[in-house]
Amino acid sequence: MNKKVLTSVLLGFLAVLLVVGLVYQFTPNVGSLFGKQSSGTPAITVNGQTVTVEEIQALQRSNPVLSATTEGILGEDLKTVAVESRIENALLKAASSGENISRADVNEQVDKVRKGNNLTDNKAWVDRLAQIGFTDASYREEVQSGLAIQKKQKSIADAAPKATEAQIKQFYSLNKDQFRDEARIIGREIVVADKAKATALLAQLKGGSDFATLARENSTEFKDRGGALGPVTGDKPAAVTQVALPPEVSAAAFALTGGGLTDVISSGGKFYIVKVEEFVPAAAKSYESVKKQITDQVNRLLQTAAAEKWFDGLRKSAKIDYLLPAWKINNPTVATVGGQDIPYSDVLSGVVGNQQFASLLQQVPADQAGSMVNQFLKPGIAEQLIEQYAAPTIVADKKLDLVGSRANLAQQLALYGSKDASVTDQDVIKDYQQNVAKYTTKASATLSEAVFTDRAKALAFRQSFDGKNFVQAASKAGGTVSERGSVTAGDAALNPALSKAVFDTSSLRPAGEGSVSDVIENGKTYSVAYVTDLVRANIKPLKEVDAVIRSQLLAQKRAEAGQAYIKAQMKDIKVDNKLSAVLAAQEKRIAAAAPKPATPATPPVTTTPVTTPPTASGTEPAKTPATTTPAPDSTSTPTKP
Repeated sequence: MNKKVLTSVLLGFLAVLLVVGLVYQFTPNVGSLFGKQSSGTPAITVNGQTVTVEEIQALQRSNPVLSATTEGILGEDLKTVAVESRIENALLKAASSGENISRADVNEQVDKVRKGNNLTDNKAWVDRLAQIGFTDASYREEVQSGLAIQKKQKSIADAAPKATEAQIKQFYSLNKDQFRDEARIIGREIVVADKAKATALLAQLKGGSDFATLARENSTEFKDRGGALGPVTGDKPAAVTQVALPPEVSAAAFALTGGGLTDVISSGGKFYIVKVEEFVPAAAKSYESVKKQITDQVNRLLQTAAAEKWFDGLRKSAKIDYLLPAWKINNPTVATVGGQDIPYSDVLSGVVGNQQFASLLQQVPADQAGSMVNQFLKPGIAEQLIEQYAAPTIVADKKLDLVGSRANLAQQLALYGSKDASVTDQDVIKDYQQNVAKYTTKASATLSEAVFTDRAKALAFRQSFDGKNFVQAASKAGGTVSERGSVTAGDAALNPALSKAVFDTSSLRPAGEGSVSDVIENGKTYSVAYVTDLVRANIKPLKEVDAVIRSQLLAQKRAEAGQAYIKAQMKDIKVDNKLSAVLAAQEKRIAAAAPKPATPATPPVTTTPVTTPPTASGTEPAKTPATTTPAPDSTSTPTKP
């Protein structure tokens, strides 16, 4: 079990049992919710408690990841995860068995499950239990165990130390981004249903017209308050957050950190113009305003640390006996950090819990997936675990007021090591220049094309078309019309010459609600394009994307600085990473256990003498050694490249 989720096990074992109800499932790193079987084949004993073959197999069947394969490296790994989960579940139950749980408490929880799953009928209840391997009695035993674990957890949480002022302040200083007011704007909007009208209104605003007056006269929204985005107190609108506007509109408005007018923005069939009168940047909340919230968080971290320490003691002192060799797992130490051993099962918990792992299993065969996991995933997870196991020592040596599980401490150490990271204006400018394509919107349009076989007819049509009913007019002029729909500059589906004619706006002639292109020669045909809804290519100005770039660069710098800090502090901690040796031993063991291919019978051989052509002197050609050619074998398979 990955110890960072141990508290979730203790806090939520019963909750998970009840939420899942009667649908048995496996949650990685948490263990199974499987109850005692009425019978089964003993496979393992854990501190005297029996784990059966049927329990392990049910756990494997219940999850597509664990049942993905039983062969090769990956098969052995998945078996290890299943067995280790059953061992840890048995430990939790055994350690909580002394808690006193009343029959009334059990009945109350069972009744909730039955009502929640519409199983108040006794026969339906018993039938459903049988489907997942329970009897009513065994299910009640499982509920009792869950309540006992919950009660045990509470006693551990109650005994955990409470947050000190120094710990609360340290958490606040490293996690200020969690406690921030959102950015807001004070502004007004004009919303109309017609793009041409919106464009005309924008021109008036740029010419100096009063925004509130035009909003009262034209806007379909908030016209009674002059388009103010928030309620007006006195003469000033209240500030609003981004959710007050449609996403594309808020993105443009909140980019105006210095105030000003947006362009006309289309959203949901409406056209918006926003005037930002004042930009209120996001800011950290004061310590006193969030102290109660932080205190609760730090107390939960202290409880997590206490639970992890308790479970470490359970696992270390566990007496495990494998009754059946088939279910004995290989769980060697993959690394030793300052005298602490990291078991291989911790790495595997990280693998199974990795979001990319299940996706990988669906994309490639299991043997290839196993190789890729060994090569790429396990080493990274092992390095993370090494940092986590080193974290408590670093925190103690540096006398830092950080608390939590090993994983929590590693995360907080990274934040501590990156607290001075910053982004300069030069950093932002450089990133913008290097990635300008990311901030460029390609030109787009709606396109209809008329193709003519005669250039003169194409030219005549181009000159005479007045913008009314392109399809009808082009067909009447002898052209064949193709509706291209929405197109983008550089679209591979467009002929380069056609794309240039459409998006080189200097060659377009206005016609009705759109524009008509020059005649485009394409081999023996000639095209005329009709362009509507043309949107020119646009590069967002730096001021509009500054905040986004700055945030991304800061996150990157913090990640790099945090990792560098932890690596630097680990120089004085003895680390022995044995993962490569563990994986090599596993590969050797799997190869040795693999069934040997049957030796094929020796095929019959035909001998064909090979002679050289006669020499120029006319002497008898010399015989070369005979070559052997295997007879055709219909059962042979080609060699894989």
